[in-house]
Amino acid sequence: MGTLNIIYGIGALDDANIFLNDQRFVLTNLSTLGWVLIILGVIQLTGGISLLGGKTYGRVIGIVGAGLGAIGALLSVGGAYPWWSLAIFALCIYIVHGILVLGDDERRQVTT
Repeated sequence: MGTLNIIYGIGALDDANIFLNDQRFVLTNLSTLGWVLIILGVIQLTGGISLLGGKTYGRVIGIVGAGLGAIGALLSVGGAYPWWSLAIFALCIYIVHGILVLGDDERRQVTT
């Protein structure tokens, strides 16, 4: 998710054609949207790397980042690609579910 958000952010900063010209945004313009997506993507990537290491920081940032990604995907459902936005939303919900239900700390299981 972090990689996709960084790509979307770069596309928004570059005024790419993936965004409609007559569409209104929640944020003021594409430049602001691009920076928000890049920052969110970096946070999600750091959480994912930390999650691979089995750290609590990764679990917390993973849940927060995926939750924010799900909200962002829902806000963009009315855009040019609604099915893609719904797929991103489903992926974010799947990530939150996986972290909450299946994501026990691996180091704790090895030491006991």
